[in-house]
Amino acid sequence: MKMSHEEYVQKQRKRAVELANGMLVGSIHYLEGAIELSALRFEVGLPEDDKDFLAFAGVSSETDHLPIGSARQYWSQEALERHEPEIQQSIKWAKEVSLSECKSIVARFNA
Repeated sequence: MKMSHEEYVQKQRKRAVELANGMLVGSIHYLEGAIELSALRFEVGLPEDDKDFLAFAGVSSETDHLPIGSARQYWSQEALERHEPEIQQSIKWAKEVSLSECKSIVARFNA
């Protein structure tokens, strides 16, 4: 059975809540979650400039040079270790600029 546009949007919003919740409790790598939330901003039926999702677009673009998520498999152990301090610093920064947006996404879509 084909999913309607409304069902698709609801599914993406549910995924956004799962990601944001996981980022808040630490079960999802904060930067990986931010990157996925950034990608979801076109899928959740909101204007492209929605404040909550724009925060993650910013995090995503500021960290796209780092070995995060599935891309890590293509990096050497030495390079991963070399980038780890920057990754940790980026997580700290990302939380400062987007933690309230995480909470907002959960509150808005967790119906």
